[in-house]
Amino acid sequence: MKHHIIVKFTEGTDVKALVEPVRKIFEETLCIPGIHAVDILLSNSDRANRYDLMIVMDMEKEALPAYDISAPHLRWKSEYGDRIAKKAIFDCD
Repeated sequence: MKHHIIVKFTEGTDVKALVEPVRKIFEETLCIPGIHAVDILLSNSDRANRYDLMIVMDMEKEALPAYDISAPHLRWKSEYGDRIAKKAIFDCD
């Protein structure tokens, strides 16, 4: 399945500066059995009503519980959670 995390950061956040640190965190999830690929996509639009970043994970559906409790996921939430204004999670086949 594809697990999408779509993020709108708080106003004033330097999103471009966050791309590589966020990428490093999510690349660590590749050690979790069933997670096959991670892609970090930066929006090419600066419109106020657009989200800033999309994280796309290719994983087995059964890997989702392990991801939820993983150190990288918990670090993502603790280090970046206060900078997130809005977030959408979308899973699909």
